[in-house]
Amino acid sequence: MNATAAPASADPAPPARCRNCGVTLQGPHCHACGQPVKGLMRPLGSVFGDLLDSVFDLDLRVLRTVGPLFTKPGFLTLEYLAGRQVRYVTPFRLFFFLAVLAFFVARLTVQIDANVNLGEGNSAIASATTVEAVVRERDARLKQMDEAKREMAGTPAAAGIPGIEAGQQAIRDAADKRIRELQAQGVSAVPPAPPAPPVPRDKGLVINGQPWDADKHPIAIGWLPEFANRWLNTQAQHASDNVERLKKDPGAFKDAVLGAIPTTLFVLVPVFALLLKLAYVFKRRLYMEHLIVALHSHAFLCQCLLLVLLAHVPSETFAPDGTWLNGVFDWVEGLLLLWMPVYLLLMQKRVYGQGWPMTLLKYGVLGVIYSVLLAFAVTAAAMIGLVSM
Repeated sequence: MNATAAPASADPAPPARCRNCGVTLQGPHCHACGQPVKGLMRPLGSVFGDLLDSVFDLDLRVLRTVGPLFTKPGFLTLEYLAGRQVRYVTPFRLFFFLAVLAFFVARLTVQIDANVNLGEGNSAIASATTVEAVVRERDARLKQMDEAKREMAGTPAAAGIPGIEAGQQAIRDAADKRIRELQAQGVSAVPPAPPAPPVPRDKGLVINGQPWDADKHPIAIGWLPEFANRWLNTQAQHASDNVERLKKDPGAFKDAVLGAIPTTLFVLVPVFALLLKLAYVFKRRLYMEHLIVALHSHAFLCQCLLLVLLAHVPSETFAPDGTWLNGVFDWVEGLLLLWMPVYLLLMQKRVYGQGWPMTLLKYGVLGVIYSVLLAFAVTAAAMIGLVSM
């Protein structure tokens, strides 16, 4: 007896083919030309997620990375060196992302602080009810700024003095405006004290005791070729022009310096790895292993800097001095700053596994050398920011 024939099934769906070269697909990417199956014609949220994953390598792995990075010194480095790497964000992308984010927030924080400080001075003047109160508040603010200028004199930060002078002028203008308002209201008072005399300005760049001048007294180093001296004079001219620009836009120098610091850190990472290589030369570790330590160390520092900035903004903006909330934020900032050196010491001890005496000795020597390098790097960033902004 013949078996009943099975009903004819529907035709199977044709295999998916690459839209670029027509080859049959066997996965999310074409094995012939490499084009992904998913195109850009998708919901915006999906495209944004792919962007974060492609540029910063950020996905759910970031949740497994940022916590241990902050709380477990050396854990991520040991995991990476042991071969457990895919579950975490790669060291370079982690450092890159945190550095960009930290210094972006730093720019915003510095701007907020400047606005808050200037706003406090102007608001105190605007709320004064007598001319004497206006003068008293004005003179107090000007005195604070004069002290700041004296502290900055002779340091790389001296280029920011024109910004302070611009702030002083803003205080004087606000005081004059309030005095006129009070006098229009018939408030009688003794005439206000005259504004403080302008601070003598320096002569700018001085060469052999004479002010630099591109035509009359240019930079001329005998052992340098002519094109090098021309380049030096061009840079000096840029710096001189930018000093005048700072008087009108004091925030430009701050932005230039903050923008140069991340690049400085990227340069210091391989230098710090080289220092670790020299310090632990008898450990016979590859330079790349020390580079992983350096990347994780700097990523942690950027993470702590970001947290300090995030604690500082509400402290300055929403918690006045003397309140319990301001004290809480101050404690948070202090603990974060204290955790940085302790974390780095514990990380060095756990990764390299030496005894405490040698670890403390190498930690101290490396800390001193790196601090000197960092000081020179920040000074260079300030000078580059002044010339190139």
